[in-house]
Amino acid sequence: MATSPRIDRLGTVFAIVGGAALAGAPFVVFKPNRIVPGVPLGVLVALHGATAAAVVGAAALAGVVAVFVANPPLRLAASLGGLAAVALGAAAAGNAFTPAGDLIVRIAPGAGCWIALIALGLLAADALTRLRPGPWMRVLLLAAFFTVALAALAHGTFDHLSVMREYRSNAGRFAFEARRHVELAFGSLAAALAAGLPLGVLCHRVPRLRAGVLGSLNFVQTIPSIALFGILMVPLGALAAAVPLAARLGIAGIGAAPALVALFAYSLLPIVANTVAGLARVSPAAVEAARGMGLTRGEVLARVEWPLALPVILTGVRIVLVQNIGLVTVAALIGAGGLGTFVFQGIGETAIDLVLLGALPTVALAIASSVVLDALIEVVGGAQR
Repeated sequence: MATSPRIDRLGTVFAIVGGAALAGAPFVVFKPNRIVPGVPLGVLVALHGATAAAVVGAAALAGVVAVFVANPPLRLAASLGGLAAVALGAAAAGNAFTPAGDLIVRIAPGAGCWIALIALGLLAADALTRLRPGPWMRVLLLAAFFTVALAALAHGTFDHLSVMREYRSNAGRFAFEARRHVELAFGSLAAALAAGLPLGVLCHRVPRLRAGVLGSLNFVQTIPSIALFGILMVPLGALAAAVPLAARLGIAGIGAAPALVALFAYSLLPIVANTVAGLARVSPAAVEAARGMGLTRGEVLARVEWPLALPVILTGVRIVLVQNIGLVTVAALIGAGGLGTFVFQGIGETAIDLVLLGALPTVALAIASSVVLDALIEVVGGAQR
């Protein structure tokens, strides 16, 4: 007796959501300029002939595979093909509806395009999870994806889409703000590591300090970020006014200084807590064996405890880095700069494309950081087994 094909429940959800979005929501939005709401266009109106057939066909094939095919490589290939087709379809719509030489018209991906891209992206992530690639393979796949995406952007494939038009209008400032975003996120992480690792060791060595230190750092975490930024503006502004050297060093009530201090404060709890947890999981027998070999306490820490605790500590680093990449966006409200500058400028000007210019790279940076650090954690943990 023939058996009916097994239906994948998660894939069915992706297929229904993505298909409904393409069928019923605007694929692109035609706007005479960057501010007005614009005219929504469905996929069959925005695209014609072979282009429309290719986009709809690739998306439909991905939906069928998502529902009925369990093979992970096929699911990955179908989802990536659908992603490419939908993205290139949006680019084709931008090319078709932008008059030659026009710098004012904006063609923005619509809700149907975004939802379809998200559904296909989640399908690709699900396929990768089922494939269970090794840590270095995940990093390689990430690098390949970003290489292809950056090559397409550099080639001009998406030049007529509204986000890229905003980028061209702000190219010089974008490079500066992106660099500032990275400096604030990684600089605050470096400062937290310099202070948090020794503090974590101290809390591990002196248990009676642990509750007070972790409790205080946990209290800092409960303060909303924008409130903490505002609170720090007063003392740092007073310090800059009272100490000319501090002002010359760039310390002020607004700008990067309060942002760095706040990000540093938020970063301490994961670093300290994971350092304590990592050191606590080290086998006492291993420590005693090292001491029996004549190693000093410092040598035991450096050669035995640190290596064994490293995977847990790196987990804290991953939490901090992803957290800080997001919080730097909010810090733009106090003049710290970063990609959040475009987000809040776009909100103020009711220009969603400018919001996306800041938000999309922030999300990409957070995802890339998470994937790389997850791979590093797995490699370090695997080396200990």
